[in-house]
Amino acid sequence: MQSFKAKNQWLGKGNLPKSGNIIFFDWDGDSVSDHVGIVEKVENNIVYTIEGNSGDKIAKLSYEKNSPYIMGYGTP
Repeated sequence: MQSFKAKNQWLGKGNLPKSGNIIFFDWDGDSVSDHVGIVEKVENNIVYTIEGNSGDKIAKLSYEKNSPYIMGYGTP
């Protein structure tokens, strides 16, 4: 996350990411990233992701754009 911020490649929470962006999550509210995924698409303010290690498998999941768990996005 810090690398993206240092390179001005960071989209903060509440922004709409693009396909291929890296999404950072904070599950426990301590402001430290606990998990990452890849944004597959965004439709109607829903962010669709592909994530590994989600229930010990690769999964396609979705979150509302303003989910409290989303920290932001790296834009490679």
